[in-house]
Amino acid sequence: MEENKKIEDLLIDIKGLLGTTKKVMNVEDLAQYTGLSKSKIYKLTHLRLIPMGNNPNIRQKFFDKEKIDAWLLGEPDLSDAFLEDQFNKGLIKNRK
Repeated sequence: MEENKKIEDLLIDIKGLLGTTKKVMNVEDLAQYTGLSKSKIYKLTHLRLIPMGNNPNIRQKFFDKEKIDAWLLGEPDLSDAFLEDQFNKGLIKNRK
């Protein structure tokens, strides 16, 4: 039983590594690739602070790995305080 668990964990790790070779990622892939939580990714997409695909015919969010790498290396401010501030600014802007 323990051996099966080890094999299962190993297969999950391999699947995760194979996901990082994709050119285009969805939210699940991006969370695994960057270590960001899905909720943080959704906040970033809502505030348009993360590069993402812009196909209006697809509801699901997609991300170009090369653009994400460049964005991450640009040292974006991903702190909860910054995101909350940006979100509040958007709310105030929409009320006007």
